[in-house]
Amino acid sequence: MVLGSIFSPSLIKVDLESEDKNEVFEELVEVFVANNPHVSRLDLLDAIRAREDKQSTGIMRGIAIPHGQLDSISGVKGVIGISRNGIEYDSLDGEPVHLVFMLFSSCSSCSFHLGVLHRVATLLKDPAFFPSMLEQRSSEGVYSTICKYEDVLLSAFV
Repeated sequence: MVLGSIFSPSLIKVDLESEDKNEVFEELVEVFVANNPHVSRLDLLDAIRAREDKQSTGIMRGIAIPHGQLDSISGVKGVIGISRNGIEYDSLDGEPVHLVFMLFSSCSSCSFHLGVLHRVATLLKDPAFFPSMLEQRSSEGVYSTICKYEDVLLSAFV
């Protein structure tokens, strides 16, 4: 279970208050730093914004996967946010974002980072996953949903 080890309930925020992309970056980085105090808030924001400057990570259908690399992270770590109202994100389809998977990795963990991105993208292909995530009202519920869908995904390959 890869995603279950990256996103714990303490790294999941339901009911985001952010209204735009920069606000959601700030809000989710605050959650991340509260759980990883050794990592610089400014370095995290710089890494996310540098990647976002290349192309929007709002990938369509209400989903964004902002991600960045920095040396102060070991492996791959992440934080999830859910917005009930939607976030203006400059998404590829122009629609507001409701589900944000923010990922950070070390520069030396590139292949693992890509594997995690692939795993998230695979979950998002399941038409029931997105609505199941938005139905959750607690971080524990979101975490359980991720674990459930990841287990189903893994069992399909056994």
